[in-house]
Amino acid sequence: MSDIPHFHDLKKRSKLLRLVREFFYEQDFAEVETPIRIPAPALETHIDAPASGSAWLRTSPELFIKRLLVAGCESVFEMGACFREGECGRRHNPEFTMLEWYRLQADYLDILRDTEQLVQRVLPNPFIYQGVWIDLSMPWSQLTVREAFLKWAGWDPVLNWDANRFDEDMVAKVEPALPKDRPCVLIDYPAQAAALARLKPTDPLVAERWEVYIGGLELANAYTELCDPVAQRKRFQCAAEERKKLGKAVYPLDEEFLKALEEGLPPCGGIALGVDRLVMLACDADDIAKVRPFCQRPGELF
Repeated sequence: MSDIPHFHDLKKRSKLLRLVREFFYEQDFAEVETPIRIPAPALETHIDAPASGSAWLRTSPELFIKRLLVAGCESVFEMGACFREGECGRRHNPEFTMLEWYRLQADYLDILRDTEQLVQRVLPNPFIYQGVWIDLSMPWSQLTVREAFLKWAGWDPVLNWDANRFDEDMVAKVEPALPKDRPCVLIDYPAQAAALARLKPTDPLVAERWEVYIGGLELANAYTELCDPVAQRKRFQCAAEERKKLGKAVYPLDEEFLKALEEGLPPCGGIALGVDRLVMLACDADDIAKVRPFCQRPGELF
């Protein structure tokens, strides 16, 4: 039974999920459920959806939730299973629990304030993770991606975009250098590194996107959402071309989503937060298998 976490940690997980829901219910968010088996995953270069017959398992509920926003929903959240092909290790599982929420008339900084408040609601402050005391006090420190890469990788990805170098240096040089004793928000990503985010009006070379790291764990990824259907179609098509060059599966365009954008997606902000990693922080766990039953390991088939 080595693939079953300790019952104490499963109870902590259960309590955390309850606190998350209470946080959103108190702010009058509607909890929604969207399809898990879908006809067209979002086209992103490096995110792969597992096939399910003639369809796919979702990597995110994002496209369906945005259709709900177009249909008149306002503040919504969903917490449920998502899937990503080939993501398996101490911090990844091919099946994982994602929390996403979206607000109309909000941007990525509004979503950051939500995140600060949510994390303080479900975790004690301060708390200890892997031997380091972490202070969650607000506001969380922010560092632009450009500043981080100039400081620790020695180049500017905004002016000299290189997708492979960016991914390699993010993992090998930038992420290990981020502070562990407080949350760190990497903000304003190069425009090419944000498939579904709005470009910054004052600097179109960067997108209104941030990711937050706590205790060395990448916890969440947020945007001011792209509402332009023409720009979104073009980005999907570019991602399809990149996937084809890399020998990856090329998914069909989600025409229903693009049609919804044409009808008019109001200005909004949204986020995807890894629930399993939030539970890892709560349980002082260094492995996702310690907080999630029946994790898959490399080479295993379920």
